[in-house]
Amino acid sequence: MSFSHKFPASSLREYDIRGIVGETLGEADAFAIGRVFGSIVAEAGGKKVAVGRDGRLSSPKLAAALIEGLVASGMEVIDIGQGPTPMLYFASFTQPADGAVMVTGSHNPPNYNGFKMMLKNKPFFGAQIQDLGARAAEGKVVAQAKGSVVEKDVSEAYIARLLQDWDGKKTLKIVWDNGNGAAGDVLTRLVEKLPGKHIVLNGKVDGNFPAHHPDPTVPKNLEQLIAAVKKEGADVGVAFDGDADRIGLVDNEGHILFGDQFLILMARDVLKQHPGGTIIADVKASQVLFDEVAKAGGTPLMWKTGHSLIKSKMAETKAPLAGEMSGHIFYNDKWYGFDDALYAGVRVLGVIARMEETLGAFRASLPQVLNTPELRFDCPEDRKFQVVTEVAARLKENGAKVSDTDGVRVNTEDGWWLLRASNTQAVLVARAEASSEAGLVRLKSALAVQLSASGLTPDFDAPSAGH
Repeated sequence: MSFSHKFPASSLREYDIRGIVGETLGEADAFAIGRVFGSIVAEAGGKKVAVGRDGRLSSPKLAAALIEGLVASGMEVIDIGQGPTPMLYFASFTQPADGAVMVTGSHNPPNYNGFKMMLKNKPFFGAQIQDLGARAAEGKVVAQAKGSVVEKDVSEAYIARLLQDWDGKKTLKIVWDNGNGAAGDVLTRLVEKLPGKHIVLNGKVDGNFPAHHPDPTVPKNLEQLIAAVKKEGADVGVAFDGDADRIGLVDNEGHILFGDQFLILMARDVLKQHPGGTIIADVKASQVLFDEVAKAGGTPLMWKTGHSLIKSKMAETKAPLAGEMSGHIFYNDKWYGFDDALYAGVRVLGVIARMEETLGAFRASLPQVLNTPELRFDCPEDRKFQVVTEVAARLKENGAKVSDTDGVRVNTEDGWWLLRASNTQAVLVARAEASSEAGLVRLKSALAVQLSASGLTPDFDAPSAGH
């Protein structure tokens, strides 16, 4: 039977395949992903593919169609059912599997869904996703074969493995906000066995996300958690995104700890066991992080934004720890090197339960800087990368201190500013950080000059935030 399928161009993203269910993503797309990805696994000499799904209403049908496509390519499918994305990664490493596909819309609105993939326990992304799309259109697949499906519950083994690295000393009171995401069942069972007093908010998996949007990087989504931490007098609040590969943290005073602040706390701990170790963070992270890692005896490395890119760099440099501002935290120390919010949660609780000071005192002890939130400027798809190139060229010509690891990051006496093209949208993303309000104004002005020189009209309505 001949096979050919064309995906909407908008669904083939840098790190995953994602779209609006019933508009740019459906069961035919899911089957095609299975048929082509299964063929890619087969051509690489593999035959086992692990499949998982999040709690979205569309996920069961999409997962069924995906599995059908994998089986038609001769794959032996290990169906782990509903759960968090990192549990699928865990299954891929421990079964082991040759490939893995997670059906998840991550932190997107309820009507979205998507697919995250791994091949031989490495991220499947970028050019590989574009190649998958091209192969589907050409019908380039292995001959139809009859594979198999086995349902396997790995949750008990996963929870046991999470608990294995708990290393706290005192009892904590913790509020968890599952945000009605896919970690619900696993989280409920995990906290029953984890030392301390635990309060779980929005523990029920619900693809409508009735309490709030499951994205812990947006302060509004943490309001319920902050209120609960204050009411309960808790030591810490922990939040997850929709598929629990990203984490958010609230201290005992109700202040949010951002991804880079979280990383400072964890880096100081990890570097005791790995002196001189490389700690990776993305280009959006505060200079405070890189300075504090160096002070703690580590080797800070600034790298490109994107969980697949960070994972790949981590494997290359053998870094014990990495993280992103978006809340992806990657442990290669005792763990497998993938991003797992549940595991990061267990590890951070261990650190807090060994600290003499409170989490709030730790946060207050860090050098205080001012940041803009993430600034976004509409820019045509065919211009966005070119604008960044133009800006970098002008700055270098003027003798500025420029890093072009990912976009352009400029250091000045006031602090730094960053401009990069989004990998997933027709926008430019910018951020600035300074030690004073006046310095921040000067940095934003320098950024505006560069955007204007490339024909864009910047709008800086967003307020600055302490960090």
